[in-house]
Amino acid sequence: MTDIPQVEGIEPLPPDHASLAFGVADTVPGTIYALSVSGGVRFRPKEDRVVLFGRNRPDVHVCVGEDDRRVSRAHGRVARVGGHWWLANTGHLPLQLPGSRTLFPEDEPVPVLTGYTPVFISGTARRRHLVELYVSGDDGRLPPPAPGAATLKDRPWRLAADERLALVCLAQRYLLHEAYPQPVSWKQVAVELSRLGGGQWRPKKVEHLVANVRKRLSGAGVPGLTREEVGEPVGNMLNHNLITELLHTRTLVPPDLRVLGDD
Repeated sequence: MTDIPQVEGIEPLPPDHASLAFGVADTVPGTIYALSVSGGVRFRPKEDRVVLFGRNRPDVHVCVGEDDRRVSRAHGRVARVGGHWWLANTGHLPLQLPGSRTLFPEDEPVPVLTGYTPVFISGTARRRHLVELYVSGDDGRLPPPAPGAATLKDRPWRLAADERLALVCLAQRYLLHEAYPQPVSWKQVAVELSRLGGGQWRPKKVEHLVANVRKRLSGAGVPGLTREEVGEPVGNMLNHNLITELLHTRTLVPPDLRVLGDD
């Protein structure tokens, strides 16, 4: 027998549902979506409603890390209290939130803000499990890009398949919401791309491919992608600015990490 609260207004989301990072079509403010690689749910806003996620599929609404015993059977809950959704950690491992924030089991619940919130759970063998949350706003869409940033686009940048794969490798620490992330080295990206079966990659090949993407976006008006703009010493700043642009425009989103073979 399942312990999941049986409530009206719940709608299942299939495993192949598009990433919530691209927004939702809902027009009812306060509706919450919760999604993992195993599927998810949509709940209309109603006081005392609860969304449960964790490893034990029969007892949660969103199953995450089903084959990873470091993920708790009931690892988290999102409850509707006082007209807001609140996230609580009910497991043993901390939850990693945006902005390098960590939510421990001993912490008080934190509010889930309008829009997109990725929640990560670290598992065994460096695995990272993702639960996507999305609370719809007044018009059910993602907030618009920052004002005054004319080079940010409402739609993602176009990337070729090999460019996307290389950039996901390069930006994986950002997509994992690690504290103070830096781009991965050319050598490590080349090793990972070769491991994924894309032929033999060398660091210089990766560097040239990414440089071409920077040149293309710079020509389209994106600032901070040339040595002349950044100045010496350049360091990782060019790639950092490129990754920041790709994240801001949702060209790269956390679920893209699946191409690396991780959860």
